[in-house]
Order: sequence, then C-alpha cells, then structure tokens
Amino acid sequence: MKDLSKCRNIGIFAHVDAGKTTTTERILKLTGKIHKIGEVHDGAATTDFMEQEQERGITIQSAATTCFWNDYNFNIIDTPGHVDFTIEVYRSLKVLDGGVGVFCGSGGVEPQSETNWRYANDSKVARLIYVNKLDRIGADFYRVVDQVRDVLGANALVMTLPVGTESDLKGVVDLLTRKAWIWDESGDPLKYTVEEVPADMVDKVEEFREQLIETAVEQDDDAMELYLGGEEPSVEVIKKCIRKGTINLDFFPTYCGSSFKNKGVQLILNAVIDYLPAPHEVNPQPEIDLEGNPTGEFAIVDESKPLRALAFKIMDDKYGALTFTRIYSGSINKGMTVLNTATGKKERIGRIVQMHADNREEIELASAGDIVALLGLKNVQTGHTLCDKDQPATLEPMVFPDPVISIAISTKDKGQAEKLGVALGKMIQEDPSFRVETDEDSGETILKGMGELHLDIKVDILKRTHGVEVDVGKPQVAYRETITQRTEDSYTHKKQSGGSGQYAKIDYVVEPLEPGNGFEFESKIVGGNVPKEYIPAVQKGFEQSLDKGVLAGFPCLDFKVTLIDGGFHAVDSSAVAFEIASRAAYRQTMPKAGAELLEPMMKLDVYVPEDNMGDTISDLNRRRGMISSQNATATGVHIKAEAPLSEMFGYIGALRTMTSGRGQFSMEFSHYAACPRNIKEEVIKEVLDRNAKK
Repeated sequence: MKDLSKCRNIGIFAHVDAGKTTTTERILKLTGKIHKIGEVHDGAATTDFMEQEQERGITIQSAATTCFWNDYNFNIIDTPGHVDFTIEVYRSLKVLDGGVGVFCGSGGVEPQSETNWRYANDSKVARLIYVNKLDRIGADFYRVVDQVRDVLGANALVMTLPVGTESDLKGVVDLLTRKAWIWDESGDPLKYTVEEVPADMVDKVEEFREQLIETAVEQDDDAMELYLGGEEPSVEVIKKCIRKGTINLDFFPTYCGSSFKNKGVQLILNAVIDYLPAPHEVNPQPEIDLEGNPTGEFAIVDESKPLRALAFKIMDDKYGALTFTRIYSGSINKGMTVLNTATGKKERIGRIVQMHADNREEIELASAGDIVALLGLKNVQTGHTLCDKDQPATLEPMVFPDPVISIAISTKDKGQAEKLGVALGKMIQEDPSFRVETDEDSGETILKGMGELHLDIKVDILKRTHGVEVDVGKPQVAYRETITQRTEDSYTHKKQSGGSGQYAKIDYVVEPLEPGNGFEFESKIVGGNVPKEYIPAVQKGFEQSLDKGVLAGFPCLDFKVTLIDGGFHAVDSSAVAFEIASRAAYRQTMPKAGAELLEPMMKLDVYVPEDNMGDTISDLNRRRGMISSQNATATGVHIKAEAPLSEMFGYIGALRTMTSGRGQFSMEFSHYAACPRNIKEEVIKEVLDRNAKK
C-alpha cells in the first residue's frame, strides 16, 4: 500500500510575470528532475513547451510534472497567469490539495492574483504564499504582506524574513529556528550556509516570531495554555499548529526569496511537506446523481475503495489524446475497463503515464492521490468521471465560465473546410472555455473565448499545429424581430392561367405574445369556409416565413396567428394555394402590426476594485447597461447588470484599461429586448447596404 502521507498534489499560480514558471524550474532542479535550468526569457523553460509559450514568454496551458523531495512525492502543476487562460488555473485548483501563490516582490498583489485567489477560495485549497523577485529594484517584502492582507483579505503568516534588499538580497531568516540561510553569489542553489541571525535583524526577527507563535497556538488549547503561562511550545508543536491552521484556511504561511537567483526555494519545498495537506487530509469529493444533486456519499481517498477519478484536462499531442486524471479513490491498472458516467460508456485504459512537462514515464498502476495521464480513452471530456463499472458514481463536475468574446473565421482555401472541422474538434476537447458555433444567419464559423489573446492563440494554433490558414472577421449580432400591435387582416390568393387555377382566401388576426413564447397558431374556423384539410397548410405557410422578418430579414419571434375565416373554391383550391396565401399574408400584415427589431441582452457579472467602481458604472451606462446590484466583496465590488450584446464588443479591453488590468467580467445571454429607434435604423441600413453589395 502506498503511504499517502508522503504525497503532495500542489499547483503554482500567480499573476502573469510573477515568476511561477521560474520557481517551478528551480524546484525541478533541486529535486533532481532536470540538470540544466531553462529560463523563461530564453524560451527554454521545461514546463513551457508550446511554441507560442516559448515565443511570448508566458504560460498558456497548465503543465504537470512529478518529482521527489526528502522521500516525499510531489505532483506539481505550473499554471498560466494571463487572465485569458484562467480556466487552466480553475481546473487545476479543482483537482489539487494545496497551492503556492507566487507574488512579485515589486509588483505585489496584481489583478490576476485576485482572480486566482478567488478561485482558490472557492475550491477551498490550502495555500502557501511565496513573495518572489526580492532581488528586483523596488521590491519590498513587508509592503506585499500588507497588500495580501488588505487586498485579498487573507491572513498572511510570515515564516521567513529577507536578509538584505534588492540587489543586496543575500538570503532569508527562518523565524521558527532563528537561523539565517545565506547563499553565495555563484547562483548555485546548493551553495548556502545556515548562520546566526544578523545582529541588525535580531529585534525584527523576535517581533515577527512572536506574532507567528501567537497566531499558531490559537489552533491548539494545550499549546495556548502553555504559551500564556510563559512557556514556549516546542518547534514540533508549533509546526503542528501551523499545519492545522493552514489546512483549515485560517492563515497562509508566507515565505520570501528570489527564484531567479536561487535563494529561498528550499524553504518552500520544506513548507509544502510541513504544512500543505496530503490527499487524505482534505475534504473528500462529494458524489452526485445524474440530475446533479448530492447523494450524501463521498469519494474517500483510499486505494481499497471503488475507483473514482476525475478527468480534468485533455491534451492532444503526437502520440494521441492524453487525458489528465486525478484519482480520488481506488486504483487504475493498465488495460483495465472503466465506466465514464457522463456518457454511460465503458472505456479501456491503454497506457498510464506520469508526466514530466511533455516527456512521460510509463507506469503499470496508479492509485488514490495520484495525478496521471491516461492514453487510449475515446469519448472522455474535461469534467467527466471515470469509475468502477460495477459500482458507478459521479463526482461533482467542473463549471466553466462562458466565453466573453467571439470572432468569425473562414478558411482561405475552401478545400481546407474539413481539416478545419477536425482541428476545431480537437481544440474544443482540450479547452472547455473555447467554443465554436456556426452562425445560422450568416453561415460563418464563430470562435468564442475568454479574451483577445485567447482567440489570437487559437488562430495561431490552427495555423501552426494544424496547418489551416484562416481569415478573421467580426461577427454579426444575431438580432430578432417581433410585432407590437394586434392586427386583423385578410388575404386572397387568386391565379387563373388556363386549366385549373389557384384560389385561397384567409381572414386572420396576428397579435404579439409575451417574450419567450415563440410562435403560436390557432384555428377558429367553424363551418366549412376553409376545409379542415387545408388548415395545416395555412399554419405551415406562416411557420416557413418566420425565419425572415420584414424589417431586416432577421427571424421573427413571439407572436400568434389566429385563423378566423376564409373562403375556398371547389375546383381551384388546394393545400399549396393556402400555403402560398399565408406566406403572402405574413409579408402583407407584419409591417402593419408594428414590426419591431429585438436585440440580445446579456447578463453581466463585473468584478472591480472599489476605487474603479464609479468609472465602471459610468462606462456601463454609456453602453446602455442597466445596473441591478452592487455588492462589496473581499477583493472589491461585484456589479450585476444587463447590457445589449452589440455594445459589449471590446469591453474586456476597456475594462482592463479602466481598472489597470484588475477588472474581471463574465457575460451570458439573458433575453431579447426592443432596440431603440436610432439603433434599429442603423442596423436596417447596415443590412440593406450589405445585401446591396451581394
């Protein structure tokens, strides 16, 4: 049996450019996974293996790696920092037991730090804080600690203090042991000495150490009693208290250093072992039924229990689709058959591999607490549960934010349409925040994503990875039409041109319905003025006309047609004649019934710092937005609003500019509402101009 207490599943997350990937590189070097350190700025980092990552010096997709430190097994996921790829952070946090939040010593708590912190709070993930880049000009450890407390509302428990500042950073003082770790200038992480605290820091060390112990002993009544009695608990007892408080999210042990200069990373690794939870020490995953309701059962982290595993990432590479999977209970053997509860189908495990960035090591067995990649799965998507086929259960799935921006694309070479379809299919599987739709009105392929950079990268991947060149355009807003007045009308269709003619007369009422009711048809014919067999043809004629409104050709919604009378000819009437009559009646009457243009309204959730609330609300008002509520949160203000989709293009860029990159928003369709007259006239003119060009 595997010793779960010696396993740690951790993620490294932060704002873009705070040094996550550099920190991961140093961890891999110290744990013996790599022998030569690759630098992000050289495009040579181990976990940044995509061409686009190496060129841009940013992390785009989370990378998993396994390493060992002091006989402990670490599964580490390096996540992206850029706001457009937060989905990668979210889905990684979902399957991790602990995390290391990296903050820049000079930049402090930056916008994306807030979003990631919010995700980690939602996922109830225990965290360490690491203030990196203290060798930079303007770096200030104490200022960043204050920001963590003020901006994130997080209780930072200071565990180390920096020795020296900026270019004079020599090492760190471990407050618990009152020892200074001092590195030489060779840049070798292993060349350090453990010394006494520098004389000029003794008072500061004692002050922070006292705060540390006072906070820690609150976790244990016996330790608290001892401390209040004037006796300091042993280092082991204090460590146990810190571990308990960290797992309960009461505070976050806070470290400092410079990953680039190889100073301070060992203490982070020791802290992961000392304070972050093992897989069996976190709350077990709840199981749900097919309707998504909790069953009251939990996936207990134990390899002797039935299999419960969550697929959290699909990655397509040259060897086929890799399914990154977190195993919560039970174990998986190579070649075994498992059940995918989302599809109800069985899947055979072809191979099991432990990942080291884009390299892999094949293993025969993986068990509870492991994060591995599986090969050979056919129909598994992100968030699907893999379980024991004889004892099925579903784990709580992941909920992904809806895309906030979309673009229209078309292939430059018409012969590549099929290739584009295959490529997009693979990309959707890999990234649940990326959606593809075909606009039924325009026939364009619409790509939807989390931001301009997100979609820019997708277009780049289409070109480089899949060899598909596309033209990128702007999508059209999908307007709709309706009517506003009840109108009674009559139409007669007569055609006589030798032989049998065509004749159909219908008297009818068109009237508006409540939004969301679509189209309704009713016949109130009594007697035989319109024979029963022709009434379905009247309904069909109106239904076929719905797709093309009379104002600008957009589909027509929310109205009712009631057939009240009519007339027929014994020889010349037919179903076709009545169908033609009702189509012509639609064109004749809809303009009389107060035809109206409807625009899609979006429901917005906007998160901004309190200082930017006024500007944000003014901007939403300019975009014809209606504010429904404003609520204070730990990291700012949550504004709920409604606004027309046509006004929201480019909003993400405007919001980031207004809030210095700290604003976040999500948007989903709410309903259709009437367009103001000036917008209506503009849209109709645009459609007429476009049609004239065709």
